Amino acid sequence: MRTIRRQLADITLTYPLDREVPLSGILFMDIETTGFTARNSILYLIGCAFQEDGQWYTIQWLATSYEEEAEVIRAFFTFAGGRFTHLIHFNGNNFDLPFILQKCAQHGLPFDFSGFSGIDIYKRVAPFKKFLNLPNCKQKTLEQFLGIHREDPFDGGQLISIFHDFVRQQTGYAYNAILSHNYEDLAGMFHILPILAYSDIFSEQTKAKKVQASHYRDAEGNRRQELFIKLSFPVPLPKEISCSENHCYFTGKESTGTIRVPLYEEEMKYFYSNYKDYYYLPLEDVAIHKSIASFVDKGHRVQAKAHNCYTRKVSSYLPQWDILFEPFFKRDYNDPALFFEVTDPFKKDRRAFQTYALHILKMMQ
Repeated sequence: MRTIRRQLADITLTYPLDREVPLSGILFMDIETTGFTARNSILYLIGCAFQEDGQWYTIQWLATSYEEEAEVIRAFFTFAGGRFTHLIHFNGNNFDLPFILQKCAQHGLPFDFSGFSGIDIYKRVAPFKKFLNLPNCKQKTLEQFLGIHREDPFDGGQLISIFHDFVRQQTGYAYNAILSHNYEDLAGMFHILPILAYSDIFSEQTKAKKVQASHYRDAEGNRRQELFIKLSFPVPLPKEISCSENHCYFTGKESTGTIRVPLYEEEMKYFYSNYKDYYYLPLEDVAIHKSIASFVDKGHRVQAKAHNCYTRKVSSYLPQWDILFEPFFKRDYNDPALFFEVTDPFKKDRRAFQTYALHILKMMQ
C-alpha cells in the first residue's frame, strides 16, 4: 500500500461549513472501486481532504495489489477515528459508506461509522433537481452547472481497467491517472459546495423582508393582482436562477430572491365538513345550520350534501397547495385548487408570509 499526502492547491472554502461544525472536525472522503457491489469488487483507494493549521491537504491510501484492500481500510479508520467528527462525501450514504462497511464485514475489521456525523452533498441537492432544472445530480453535472472545469479525463468506470493495469505493471501512467482522478473528485467537492446554498433557500433561515401587492393587465386586458415577496437568503447563491410553477414565479440572485404569486379578488366557497347538520337553501345558494333554520319554509330548504354545504364570500385570496392556513376556500367542490383569505391580521404577520413563501418554494421543487 502507498500513502500519498499533498497540499490541496488553490482551494478556497466558499460555503460556510463552519456554521455546522468546526472545520478541524471535517473530513472529505471519496473511494475508488472496481465495481458497484462489494462482494465482487475491490476497494483499492480511499482519498480524504482535511484542514491542518489553516491549510487543506489530501491523503490517499492506494492498494498496489488486490490483497491490500483491508490495509487501505485500516489506514483510513486509523487516521479518521478520534480526530474527525463529520464526513463530507458525494452520494456516500448510498455507495461509499455501505461499500466500506461491507468490506469491513468481509475482512472481519472492527470498524463502523457510528462516531461520525455526515453531510452528503448529493442527498442535499437531489431533492432540488427540478428546481435547478438539472438533468441529473451527478458530480460532473453540478460542476458544469456552476461553470467548473475539471482536468480529469476519466470517470470511475474507465479507471477500473487502469487499476488492473497498475496492479500488473505498476506503471507511472496508471499510478498518476488513479491518484489524479481521486484528487479531482476531492477538489471537486470543494468547488461544488456552494450548490448547498440552494438547499438553504428552503430552510427557516430564509426570511421574508418585504411584501407588497401590485396590479397589472393580462394579455386580454383584464386587471389582475399579484403579490411580491422579497426574500433574503442565509448564504449567497453561486448562480442566478429562476423558475415557475402553478402561475408562481421565483428569481434568486446572490443573497436576495423574489416570489410573485397571483392574488385573486373573487367569490369563493367555504365548505362545511359536517354537512348532515346543515340545510341547503337553493334560492340563496347557501347552507345554514339546522339550529337556525326553523324560520325557513320547509319548501325552500333541502338536506345539504357535501357538494352544496357551503357559504360564499367575496374577498382577496392566495393559493395554497396543502392546507397551510385555515379556513381554506375553493371555487367548487370538485376543484382541487385550495385558497385562503388574505385577512387584515395576515397582512400584518411577517412570520406568516415567511411560512407562505417557503410553502411556495417547496411547491416548486
